[in-house]
This record gives sequence, structure tokens and C-alpha cells, in this order.
Amino acid sequence: MKIGIDIDNCISNFDDTLLKGYLKHDKELRNTGIINENPESFRKGMFDWTEEEEREFYNSNIENFAKQLKPIEDAPGYIRKLKNDGHEIYIITGRNNGEYTNPYELTKEWLKKYDIIYDQLIFTNAYDKHAKTEVCLENNINIMIEDSTKISLDLISNGIKVLTMNTRYNRQNQDLERVSTWKEIYEKIANTNEKDNNQKVNVILDTDIYNECDDQFALAYLLKSQDKFNIEAITIAPYHHDNNISIQEGTEKSYNEVIKICNWLKFDYTNKVFKGSLDYLEDNYNESNDAVQQIIEIANKNSKTYILAIGAITNIALAIKKEPKIIDKIEIIWLGGNSFLNKDNKEFNFKQDIKAVRTVFDSKVKLTIIPCKNVASNLRTSIYELEHFLKGKNELCNYLCQRFYNDGVHGIQERRVIWDISVIAYMINKKWFETEEISCPEINDDTSYKLTENSHKITIVNYLNVDKIYKDLFTKLGT
Repeated sequence: MKIGIDIDNCISNFDDTLLKGYLKHDKELRNTGIINENPESFRKGMFDWTEEEEREFYNSNIENFAKQLKPIEDAPGYIRKLKNDGHEIYIITGRNNGEYTNPYELTKEWLKKYDIIYDQLIFTNAYDKHAKTEVCLENNINIMIEDSTKISLDLISNGIKVLTMNTRYNRQNQDLERVSTWKEIYEKIANTNEKDNNQKVNVILDTDIYNECDDQFALAYLLKSQDKFNIEAITIAPYHHDNNISIQEGTEKSYNEVIKICNWLKFDYTNKVFKGSLDYLEDNYNESNDAVQQIIEIANKNSKTYILAIGAITNIALAIKKEPKIIDKIEIIWLGGNSFLNKDNKEFNFKQDIKAVRTVFDSKVKLTIIPCKNVASNLRTSIYELEHFLKGKNELCNYLCQRFYNDGVHGIQERRVIWDISVIAYMINKKWFETEEISCPEINDDTSYKLTENSHKITIVNYLNVDKIYKDLFTKLGT
């Protein structure tokens, strides 16, 4: 198991050391003593200092305080015991926050001085409550030991188990799983069921799977990665080509395609597969359906659900319209539109239901977009490569090769892009991707993006590592 551990107030007696220094300086300053026994922190209202007085004292003394820190009782010994038990230890500290001249050397020397062992030492900015979450997700951390309430809650909302170290200043939230000693931490970890440690992520796959061939690969990839995912539902997204097949017919074909792949991979799809919208918001469709209802119900029951969207985003937009409160409980990873290097977003998933895209953008839901052209389009492969790695492995692999060669829509092709696996791969390992947080763009009438500066933030993927994604895909599908 991978265990993440914060330093200050989790390994070190940070608050105790600072409080002694503050009490000493208070005597020299005005000698009024503590005026508030229960402030948010002693840096905010414990003493009658002005903000400028407090900030000047803190900034002038923080490095000296850090050198004076002592380990919390038994911390080095129990960390060593965890390491000897076979766990990986990741020290994840927020000291990369501009307060230290050389935080790496200072911290490394302190850990060495007190014989605190670890596998990796990682620095984040303590003032960014999501920074440690990103690190934990990237490194597949199973349990994080933390003292900050805000950081603990952000970690939990992203599916990471947290043991929150009790301090004088973080007792407002009673919903956290709290610990007070390293003996207690060790016993909790030792008694944690290994299945619980996996911290599977709750996901819904929203797919127009019979549309061409790439969704089949994506669904199989997802089902072969159940060590990472708790698959709550597979919802059928609408699609329509100019080939006289209605959305309703396409929905039926997609539903049956999902069942077929689930059967091949022995996945129990009972109460898991749901038909979705039969038209687009763009055409004023506003009806509820099984997929929309399930998205709402699943979002409401979980603390966090990821919706992996690889088709028109209609079902998700409708769910948000019908129950706006779910935006705080879901995160959407969507393959849609094109990169900013492209002049427009006349891409299949995007252009089918532009009103749905606007609805999702305007909702301020947490959103990551993987653009098609110039990003996911790099996931181009050939029938020869597929047959080399997959053909003959099993019935599913043979079917995927056949479907790739002739998807029934675009004719026979020796080379094509398997776009949709990008969304699954992103959730498996974000290290394979480079992203950028931007102000949410507006959508012009011609489908192009209009960049903004002061809107809410969304995440855009700019690059993906094709080799690592395909290596993982071929390994999983071939077994």
C-alpha cells in the first residue's frame, strides 16, 4: 500500500513549536497574552497583533522554527514499522509555498537528523488545497495522513482515504476520520482491509458505443481496469449519422453492444446499463430517461462520481439541468471538441449537441476536456499493430480487430484513431497526460472557442503519451 504523510503537525510538532515562539514574542511586544483560546489558528486572532505584525514575525522566523522542530512522539518508529510491513512511504509536504529559502535541503536534513525513512519526498504548495490531491492521484496513494481540514476534505472528495491528525485548530469538522497518536495511525492502517485500501473511483461511462469502433475498446479497457474503478453505470449516449438509422435504433444497437462486451468479460451488468436521450438539447429535447435518472441517483448517493463521457454530452447536460445540485458531487472527463490550435469544434461529439456543451460549461461543474484533433488524434494505430498484439488472444480481441478494420460506418480502414481510450487512460494514470487549467471559454455561433480571463476554471489536456497508453491497453486486453 502507498501511504502519503504530511510533515508539519503529522510528523513534526509544528504548531507547538510556533506557539512557544509566539508566546515569547508576545511578551516582548505587548504582553497581553492569548486573547482567543479557540481561533481558526494562532496566526489568525489568538493574539492582539495586527496582521502586519504577525506576518512580519512569521516570515522572519519560520525557517528558524522549522529547524527547531522535533518529531511527534513515536512517529519515526511507526513510520519505519509501516515500511517494514511492506508499505511505500511518500512524504508529501506543503513547504513549496515561498516561505523557505531552500525547502528541499532543509526538509531532507531534518528527516535525516531524526532517522525518518521514506521512498519519495514530494513538495507542494500548502496554500493550494488541491495540490496534494493531484500528487496523491498521480502516485496512486491509498491513504494520506494530513492535518489541514481543507486539504483533507479535498482529498476525500477525490476518493482518497484520509486520516486527519487532531490539532488544536482543526476540530470544527466532525466528519473526518481523526487520529491523535502514531500508535493509533499504525493500528488503523494495519487493520484496514486491503480491498478498502484500493480506494476504487466511482465512475459512470457515457458512451455511443455502436457509433464506430473506438468505444468498444474504451469499454473493454474500463472493464479490464476494475482494480481502479467501481463501475456504477454504463449509460447510452445519442448519436446520429446520415445513414437512415434513427437515434432510437442507434440506442438499441449500442445497448446490445454493451451487453455483448460485458458478457465476453464476465461483467455482471444487472442494473448497470441504461438507455439515454433520444434527441438533443439542441432540438429542445428535455425528457427524462433511465440514463439521466441514474446519473442523478448515483451522483447523490456518492461523495464523488466521475463521469467518463465519450459521446455527445446530452445525458449529462440533462442531468445537470434537472438536478443542478449534483455539480458539487461529480467530475466530468469528456472527449469532445478540438484543441485551440484548430479553428473550430466541428467534431462529432461536440457538434451534435452544442446546447448541451454550453449547459455543461455554464454549470461550473468540475470538467476536464480531452480535445480530439491535435490531442486524442495522436492515438492513431493500424490493423497490423492490433493483430500483432491482440489477434488470437480471445474472442473479444478478435472482434475488436474485426470492428477496427470495418466499423460499419466509415468503410474498411487499415489505419484509424481509437480516440475514446484516452478518457479511460486519463483516469488510470494522469502522469501520461499534460494538462492546463484555463478560464472556461465561451462558444461562438460557428462552434469556435472564445477565450476568457475571469470565468470559472476548467482543465484542458494538451498532450498524451501514446506509447504508454497503448502498452497498458494491449497488456490488459490480451490477458
